[in-house]
Amino acid sequence: MSPVSPASPASPLSQLPPLPYPAPGTEALWNRNFRLFFVARTAALFGDGMIPVALTAGLLGAGRPHSSVGYALAAWMGPLALFVLFGGVLADRFTPRRMMIIADTLRLLGASALAVSFAVGNPPLWAVYSLSAVAGVGAALFQPGVASTVPRVSSDVQRANAVLRVSEALMTMAGPAFAGVLVGLASAGAVYAANASTFLVSGICLFLLRLAPAPSDDARRGTFVAELVDGWREFRARSWLWGVIAIWTVYGFTVLGPMLPLTAIEVTEAHGSGTYGAMMAVNGAGSVVGGLLALRLRPRRPLAAGAVALTGVCVNLLALGLGLPVFALGAGQFIAGSAFAFWLVMWSTTVQTQVPPEALNRLHAYDVAGSLLMLAAGRALAGPVADRVGAPEVLLAGAVINVLAVGVLLAARPIRRLERIR
Repeated sequence: MSPVSPASPASPLSQLPPLPYPAPGTEALWNRNFRLFFVARTAALFGDGMIPVALTAGLLGAGRPHSSVGYALAAWMGPLALFVLFGGVLADRFTPRRMMIIADTLRLLGASALAVSFAVGNPPLWAVYSLSAVAGVGAALFQPGVASTVPRVSSDVQRANAVLRVSEALMTMAGPAFAGVLVGLASAGAVYAANASTFLVSGICLFLLRLAPAPSDDARRGTFVAELVDGWREFRARSWLWGVIAIWTVYGFTVLGPMLPLTAIEVTEAHGSGTYGAMMAVNGAGSVVGGLLALRLRPRRPLAAGAVALTGVCVNLLALGLGLPVFALGAGQFIAGSAFAFWLVMWSTTVQTQVPPEALNRLHAYDVAGSLLMLAAGRALAGPVADRVGAPEVLLAGAVINVLAVGVLLAARPIRRLERIR
């Protein structure tokens, strides 16, 4: 029996096999195209990490209320969640590389305008919100193309994803730290200027990519709405794909969403903001280790292996919920970071190698949209629920749900038995 569920006969894309990738090792990982894509992703992630610091410093430094920071971040993240599905269709229609270059151009313009606005004075809130939304639209146009570009720049998709995950973990730590230093030495405008330069670097690197033509580049396309509907049909046709995402929406809402804000509250109240910062650094170090493990381990059934790894998140939830000492909290953060990074590499590699390239950008967009919306909802409701029942109770309930989610992933035959293509 094929590990992928049979596709709907109504969809022509469902009859196409996944991209026939060459065997691992036939081309060095660090070829020219992968080096350029790696630099592009690293620079953009470094820039993204600066944005919360720049917004916070710029708005509060201008005497704006605390709520303005939250609204500005929402203006940034909202368009990403709302428009990412359209970004997936556009990436399939006009090639991912072209859409990512357009996205970096939008983000460059938005960040440059904010840099000038904060440098010359206190920009009005409507301008900050509007320019933040431009950055969010850019991210929505950019993100779907990442999934289909990785297999085209590397013959070893898992190793490429692992390397990119390690870079993401490092940039998640480095971006905010650099922004914090730059705010202290200069201003929020200087941070936005540096932010703009990262998107310039990313755009140039993507422009220099020389990708071999793919059949999907010249495929006949229907109307925009028809392709959006066809992407949904492709999504439903693969039970392992929609099964994982269905589980993930619940998991994101009940476990991952509440975990970040409640971690900040519990650790900061008990041990101070310095300790919380250290915990986030430890989590990032764990993510690096998880990515390095994914470089070495090649499980025959990647989704099953990734699901088992997710049990490590329980250690973090239990340590927080039980109010354990700092050392135990650090161990929990490290294990959770490693577990989550390993799962992400297994999941990304599976999607990129199992889904036909003609539909990959759209299907990846459904994944991103669902994850973002449920994570945002979980974070928004974490505080009110914790106020009613208690933060430790929410965290311990999350540990139980985490175990149940792993159990459902492993119990679902299409997910458990799906084998790697290479």
